[in-house]
Amino acid sequence: MILLEPGTLWRNIKTTTEQALSGGNLVPIPTDSAFIEDSGVRFAVRVLAGLRRKAEARKEQDAAEHAGKQANPFLPPEKALTVAKITDTHLAVLNKFNVVDHHLLIVTRAYEDQETLLTKADFEALAVCMAEYDSLGFYNGGAAAGASQRHKHLQLVPLPLAPDVPTVPTEPLFARAKTGRDGLGTIPAFPFRHVFRRLGQGLWRSPLDAATVLRESYCAMLEHVGMQPPADRLTLQSQPYCFLATRTWLLLVPRSKEHVGEISFNSLAYAGSLFVYNEQLLQKLREYGPMNALRDVAMPK
Repeated sequence: MILLEPGTLWRNIKTTTEQALSGGNLVPIPTDSAFIEDSGVRFAVRVLAGLRRKAEARKEQDAAEHAGKQANPFLPPEKALTVAKITDTHLAVLNKFNVVDHHLLIVTRAYEDQETLLTKADFEALAVCMAEYDSLGFYNGGAAAGASQRHKHLQLVPLPLAPDVPTVPTEPLFARAKTGRDGLGTIPAFPFRHVFRRLGQGLWRSPLDAATVLRESYCAMLEHVGMQPPADRLTLQSQPYCFLATRTWLLLVPRSKEHVGEISFNSLAYAGSLFVYNEQLLQKLREYGPMNALRDVAMPK
């Protein structure tokens, strides 16, 4: 059941953000911006001066879990960070340690593991939110795909992803996508296993109709790359993967590992938005090449 009142989500996000900032509940991580030109993409890179703080918080949570304590930040989520009830199964919550402004988490109310495949209810909650404003939705399927929490959560960031780049930096490559009769295809410039799908115009007039199309596409995309599609019940994924969605296209990338050296890559990396700890890692990424790094953490073609 949809609980979110149409046309209210963006306003609620901004109001909750202002209140959480003033109360110290939201902890933005300051960044500097850099750009790397590679393989026809102007990758946007954020150099994260405060990422160590987030890493320390994650270590504290892991230690609490090993000690048998309750350390799930989403059960329940902080009241000051909770934006709205989306459906009877999902809540909208601000990302406490946000790098991107207005970074939203779409969290299951009851615990589900992050390595379970996305369900009908997940897609309904995602579609309801994406219909509200122009955004990029994504899912890090497991730790090797960049997930930092075990409680299932999709994520949503507003577009454009960064100034002085295309709305989604990798999007210029999508113009040459090769698709078959089933609508599924590949992007020639991507040197790793993936599957791409365009979405039809007018889809977002009905969030529930959009959710059906997203779920059917997702199941077909999993099969296309050799992964097991979800069953009617909660189903564990057959391997880690990244899933990205905008109002016009979908992308799914099976993953092999999280890191190249000290640099972690999540779903946003395949949109052309990257994150590094410091200037030294930025230089290493510049020398190695972002597309080579994306290839190394994905599966071979």
